[in-house]
Amino acid sequence: MTGAGLIVRGRPIVARHEGGHQFTLRIREHELIVDQPRGSGGEDAGPSSTELFVASLVGCVAHYGHLFLARHGLSGDLTAEADWSVDLVSERLSAVEVRLDAPAIPVELEAGFREAVDHCLVHNSLRSAPYVAIEVRHAAAAESGPV
Repeated sequence: MTGAGLIVRGRPIVARHEGGHQFTLRIREHELIVDQPRGSGGEDAGPSSTELFVASLVGCVAHYGHLFLARHGLSGDLTAEADWSVDLVSERLSAVEVRLDAPAIPVELEAGFREAVDHCLVHNSLRSAPYVAIEVRHAAAAESGPV
């Protein structure tokens, strides 16, 4: 299931159907709306689950970049942006390209910065796919009997 290491279990994340293609995600004390764009049958009340997936990678890369800069006493603006594409036949992301706009980094730290942003938790999880199980639970069926 996993390689050697310290395994910490995350808190449950709950998706509650709100109608149409819209779900409210409860993540710790936060609530996010996911929906599909209008052209895909949704109301565009929030990003799609796929957009959140890509956003998780972009946010993770930016966070690791920020940690590196702070650890080395470097300041300045850091922005991450991604372009991505979907393979509609296989129903999966086919490519994600993340670009970082970072402040000037001393030459001797550039390799370390690249390594730091390249190994964020989300990116590592894409490199070595985690165990994923989907369990379907059904509500108890109503007893049928004479009416």
